[in-house]
Amino acid sequence: STEPKFSEKRFEEIHKEITAYVKKVGYNPTIVPILPISGFNGDNMLEKSDNMTWWKKKKIERKGGSYEFETLFDALDNIDPPSRPMDKALRLPLQDVYKIGGIGTVPVGRVETGILKPGMVVNFAPTGPTTEVKSVEMHHEALVEAQPGDNVGFNVKNVSVKELKRGFVASDSKNDPAKEAADFTAQVIVLNHPGQIQAGYSPVLDCHTAHIACRFAELVTKIDRRTGKELEAGPKFVKSGDSCIVRMVPSKP
Repeated sequence: STEPKFSEKRFEEIHKEITAYVKKVGYNPTIVPILPISGFNGDNMLEKSDNMTWWKKKKIERKGGSYEFETLFDALDNIDPPSRPMDKALRLPLQDVYKIGGIGTVPVGRVETGILKPGMVVNFAPTGPTTEVKSVEMHHEALVEAQPGDNVGFNVKNVSVKELKRGFVASDSKNDPAKEAADFTAQVIVLNHPGQIQAGYSPVLDCHTAHIACRFAELVTKIDRRTGKELEAGPKFVKSGDSCIVRMVPSKP
């Protein structure tokens, strides 16, 4: 806790730190609500707290209109819902795979793009089989189709648990199926790293549910992380705070 309790001065210090960090990673701090709360007794969570009489309602101006917030509930209730890319090809990274008695093999994961339906023939990249989806469930209820954002389990035909694993990506075999990649291009923001990063650096990359070492094969260009404009072509190194386009080579396709 702060000293004195519910200190306005301490909140202003934290507000300054958070604003600087939000700006550093490329967001506009004027549209990020920052407010003092205490979860221990629910201060400013659902209702305005009597312990922070100095805290006044704030206003956020953004595209699509403005809103006011005083509590955490206000801030959460005014988050813009993300767009659901249903028109794109199916991509579903597997979180896990189960063998369920009387049903069979059930991969589970979150639909990122596209839709998943029973009867669809899916492919599991990079090295998995192609098979038909028998059923799709979410929270123990059968679905006619699963949409982006849905965490689902789906039963597949004639596939053993050993043939699938976490990190595989399910896709529609008839609509731009996912494929293995020998290399790929990524936009990288270096948040915090001691020293300089040069070509040849090989960190472990977590992408959705995949967890694999990838080598920085080529630093293509350094860019402004807010505008995307090129700052330097073929930089020799990048460091904390930089944003860049990198050609990366995974240790396995």
